[in-house]
Amino acid sequence: MTDQSAGKSGAIRPEYAAALEAAYGAPSQAAFGSAVFCEPLPSTVSLEHAALERYRFFTGKLWDRYGEDAWMGPWRQVYSRPVSSRGDIAAELRALEDRGAAMSVSMVLDVEGGEAALATAFDDPAVSELAVFTLGDGGAMSGLLVAARRQETDQAIFLVFLLD
Repeated sequence: MTDQSAGKSGAIRPEYAAALEAAYGAPSQAAFGSAVFCEPLPSTVSLEHAALERYRFFTGKLWDRYGEDAWMGPWRQVYSRPVSSRGDIAAELRALEDRGAAMSVSMVLDVEGGEAALATAFDDPAVSELAVFTLGDGGAMSGLLVAARRQETDQAIFLVFLLD
């Protein structure tokens, strides 16, 4: 097995990103469903700032249509992995205490191949920072955004999951 694979654009992306994308989908502006984003993230940019940018991108034109107040109403960080802890993203998601976030967890984990892809992307010891955020439109749509940084490679990976 190789460490990297070629994406649709011909760009090389890490295998963990390809596995997560196979389960949850390619980058998109669908504003519904799920999408994976993997990109460089300099250490000078906060993970939360980058996660919010991916959220805005994913919602696309609907961000402006419903307004920032609607999309930002549910936005908050509900989990941050302690620096010294061993990663177990499935267990971490199941243990979320935020009621709104917890409602989305089973849908995220029930995706075929999802738990294995999540583990590959987020449980690797190379992950130096991980956070989970709640999101939605302030109405019917709600979901999660899982964001992680790999310090040695300046790479970040984001899973956006938003359903009604």
